[in-house]
Formats: sequence, structure tokens, C-alpha cells
Amino acid sequence: MAGSISTILMIVVMFAFFYFFMMRPQKKQQQQRQEMLSGLKKGDKIITIGGLHGVIDKIDRSNNTVDLDLDGVYLTFNLSAIRTVTPQGEKTPAPVATETAAKDATDDDKPYSEGDGDSSADDQDDTNK
Repeated sequence: MAGSISTILMIVVMFAFFYFFMMRPQKKQQQQRQEMLSGLKKGDKIITIGGLHGVIDKIDRSNNTVDLDLDGVYLTFNLSAIRTVTPQGEKTPAPVATETAAKDATDDDKPYSEGDGDSSADDQDDTNK
């Protein structure tokens, strides 16, 4: 008798675990996404799941489509293809430059001269003569 009660209790605990750590967060994510899609308006900057960046030109809620202005090219997407929304007034954050990226950027700003080339290529030309 005590074995069957502990088994039933263990099954109940497992279901509670699955609900609170798997199903509940998924429902919250679905709700947040639905709120994001319902809050779309003309002029919002978006990124599609394919990585296209554009501005909303028109929303057709009856067909669940959105027309995007991609620098003068107008494309129609399903609402489900929108991954990220940046409201009209906000600007997209600038990427944070790392120390190596900043160094590479300053190296690229230098003007090119004949002496800046790879010396190993010059050495190979001398040996081939």
C-alpha cells in the first residue's frame, strides 16, 4: 500500500515539474509573442525570421499579412515571419565593439602603400626568378 502511494505521489510531482518548468514558460513566450504581433503598427522597424530588416508599410489582420518597405522594395510577409519589433520612436542599439574589432577597424583606416604588402609574397617572387 505504501509503495503505490509513493508511486502516485512521484507521478504527481513529475507532472507538476513538467508544468512549471516546461509548459508554463512556453505559454508565457507564446503570450508575449502574440502581444508583440497584436501591437504592430505602421512605421515599426522589424526583423523577419529570414534576417530581413524593414519598416512596416501596411498590416492586413484579416489575411495575417504585413507589407514591408525594404529601402523602396515592398514585400508581403505572413505575420508569423516577424521575429523582432523595434517601435517607431526607439533606435536600434549600436553593436558593442570589442578590443580586437576596434584594433582591426583602425588598421583598415590606414592608407595603402606599396610597402605595406605581405613580405612573404615578395620573397616568393624573388625565388622564382
